[in-house]
Amino acid sequence: MPTDTQILAAIDAAFGDSPRPEHFTHYRHCCECAEHDELLRHRDRETLQHADVGNAGWDPICFCSPEGIAYYFPALARFALAEPVPELDWYGWQMVFHLDYGGAENPFFQHCAPQQRQAVAGLLAHLLETRTGLLEMDADSALRAHGVWAG
Repeated sequence: MPTDTQILAAIDAAFGDSPRPEHFTHYRHCCECAEHDELLRHRDRETLQHADVGNAGWDPICFCSPEGIAYYFPALARFALAEPVPELDWYGWQMVFHLDYGGAENPFFQHCAPQQRQAVAGLLAHLLETRTGLLEMDADSALRAHGVWAG
């Protein structure tokens, strides 16, 4: 079984060259999209914090383009592998939601190259193997997402 460090290295190798988009959301759509875009434009992979994306009711990744998710995916993977903190829910739940949403029609899934899909499938398998207790509520979603991403 790979370690967290090995999983993160695979994610970094797959997504590390993903370019930073000029905008992350359809920022002209509404005030919420504009606010999320502004936050994401003022962060990078190193400065994005779990608190920036950790509220499921106010999650900029829900509005983010596939290109933006690819850019931030190494940071999001780190949040999913981090220990839960009392102030925020464990990020793995949100990650599973984003990866399961729409199945094979998921825009992020459609955007990803085979190597990226393989890295995401590896992350999901790792979460299922090592974070079973945390995934209890979302085990079905995680298994379904893994099935899609693993092909």
